[in-house]
Amino acid sequence: QVQLVESGGGLVQPGGSLRLTCAGSSSIGDIGTMGWYRQAPGKERELIAEITRDGGEGYVDPVKGRFTISRDNSANTIYLQMNSLKPDDTAVYYCNALVWVTLRGWKDNWGQGTQVTVSS
Repeated sequence: QVQLVESGGGLVQPGGSLRLTCAGSSSIGDIGTMGWYRQAPGKERELIAEITRDGGEGYVDPVKGRFTISRDNSANTIYLQMNSLKPDDTAVYYCNALVWVTLRGWKDNWGQGTQVTVSS
């Protein structure tokens, strides 16, 4: 099992920036692809950005060009740089990691989430 801890959320005005951090720890399995999800009130949790172990990145259209995901494999840490924030970006942001568990295969692991509020 891996433990993931998000930080960096908060209140920001439209057009502002935030940088989220997700620090992972695992003494059992290898961590593969990691990503950021978000969930706004009344909506399903959605994937917004992923990054593979070799640094391959993917984004959904609403955040493409504004958000950047990055990774430090030695620290099992990912980041999400969020620029030009909009009120529609308001959500709880969750870190996710795929972890290889012996005899079980790849399993999803989730952080507790960090609140991002974009408002004037």
